[in-house]
Amino acid sequence: MKRKLDANNVPSVEGTEDKKLDSQDFENLPLDPRLRQALTQQKFMKPTLVQAEAIPLALQGKDILARAQTGSGKTAAYLLPIIQSILQKKTSNRAHKAISSLILVPTRELAEQVHNTVALFSAFCGKDVRSANLTQKVSDAVQRSILADLPDIVISTPARAIANINSSTFSLENLAHLVIDEADLVLSYGYEDDMQSLAKAVPRGVQTFLMSATLTSEVDALKGLFCRSPVILKLEEKEDEGASISQFAVRCAEDEKFLLTYVIFKLQLIKGKCIIFVGDVDRCYRLKLFLEQFGIKSCVLNSELPVNSRIHVVQEFNKGVYDIIIAADDQEVLGEATRKSKSAQEEEEEVDENDDEESKTASKGDNEEPKERPGKRRKKSSKEKDYGISRGIDFQDVACVLNFDLPKTSKSYTHRIGRTGRAGKTGMALSFVIPADQFGKHKPTSFSAAKHDEAVLAKIIKRQTKLGRELKPYHFDMKQVDAFRYRMTDALRAVTRLAVQDARTTEIRQELVKSEKLKRHFEENPDELRHLRHDGELRSARVQAHLKHVPDYLMPSKGRRGLSSEDVGYVGFHKTKENPIRKAREKNRGKARSKVGKRSGKVDPLKTFNASKR
Repeated sequence: MKRKLDANNVPSVEGTEDKKLDSQDFENLPLDPRLRQALTQQKFMKPTLVQAEAIPLALQGKDILARAQTGSGKTAAYLLPIIQSILQKKTSNRAHKAISSLILVPTRELAEQVHNTVALFSAFCGKDVRSANLTQKVSDAVQRSILADLPDIVISTPARAIANINSSTFSLENLAHLVIDEADLVLSYGYEDDMQSLAKAVPRGVQTFLMSATLTSEVDALKGLFCRSPVILKLEEKEDEGASISQFAVRCAEDEKFLLTYVIFKLQLIKGKCIIFVGDVDRCYRLKLFLEQFGIKSCVLNSELPVNSRIHVVQEFNKGVYDIIIAADDQEVLGEATRKSKSAQEEEEEVDENDDEESKTASKGDNEEPKERPGKRRKKSSKEKDYGISRGIDFQDVACVLNFDLPKTSKSYTHRIGRTGRAGKTGMALSFVIPADQFGKHKPTSFSAAKHDEAVLAKIIKRQTKLGRELKPYHFDMKQVDAFRYRMTDALRAVTRLAVQDARTTEIRQELVKSEKLKRHFEENPDELRHLRHDGELRSARVQAHLKHVPDYLMPSKGRRGLSSEDVGYVGFHKTKENPIRKAREKNRGKARSKVGKRSGKVDPLKTFNASKR
């Protein structure tokens, strides 16, 4: 194992070398048998790189600052040692009852995920390990009673944690573990004052975990506040880890984004669950209404929706209720309006130039440890506190990521495609790129950020090449696809600007009706609820029934394969063949009905009655 000292003479472990721990399984780790049983049940057979490195160090009581990519298993890397520590204390003292662990996350979605993961890992020791999620929508009285019961693990956002500490309902007196998950995002979400207050409230000697996808100045600030000489793990997955994701880029005109999306999903060229990333909230609803014209169901995820609704949408997607989720990465979009001296494009150009010269440092971007230049730091506005959908949220069994609108940076692209090809499964990333000579040619579907698509694509290719991955061009046979163009035009014509606005207000109106907080208000003011429910939807998109079916004359002569000269080589999660047993049963039912009809015809008393015999 290679170790070296950083600028503060702190041991740093480089994760790019071959490691003995990387080849072991969970059976070789000193974990409680009940924990191993839970891991087996969840099919955790072999620890990931961050788990293999962090868990042994954590069990020794060391502070850890770990940088590992999205989806690398950071949650289990800190939860398993924490639960193991709690079980050891309970073994020696069954009556021991205290809040021993505080896990801080930037959003309620992440808090819900961590809380569910604790439940999975403690499935066979539930009586000994109890957790509480302070971000849940409950009254203050209920929350006080939960904390009074002294759960072992408390999961919270910094704001909710400090609110309960200030009201004396949450005591950190017996705290043994502190975790700051997604540490590079916590301060940028506006929790700086809360973290300063928590640093004063947390007792000395608490074991601290800082888990992050990148090492930024924010992470460095948190390290100074909470850590005492942490072991720094800079972990890079092996190059073949990313080989499970096939990456493709399609150069097309602005309106052809909609055309190709329609063809891809209507003809099932991509099978399995898909996340479509778009540039802003407006395009979320525009694309959703467009797909609805063809009978293609999808759900929308953006920061405009209430938190409970966002959690519910992710759960519905993970359960398979929806196969397509349209997500707006709002943090990128909102950040564009707040730039001062440089655009995001210019900043990343500077970063990529500096990547080639190791002696230089950059203010931000794709570098591993960015250092600030005097007077060049751009303050983040309050709008940027919204979460980035490409980070943190746990989407399960994603077959494909479709970048309908290309992200602004190569780093964001990496986070986006990290939603697929996880846990040893294959995945695909498909990105639409607008050539410079095609930008602005089709005003109704034009998106301003697409002006820089080619420059961003060059940086993405450069970054992926460094990681040992290839982003290939993908070509559709546009002569065959053009047969569907008039249908795309019809559908786009129905999705007007007013229809998009109406879709957004309808969604918010539905959330208001379902809101628990407003339930009592509506009980006292039933007229307001009635008006809200029956508010006229005068400008909704006109649905054209004929667009839901694809006539045979539109299909290429070679079928679906005729649309592309290349084979993606991806097998989806869902079965595509018709169930033969179900088909046989339906056939037999049809035969049975016909026999019953014939039999009943022969014994019809009106036809067989003979009065002469009587």
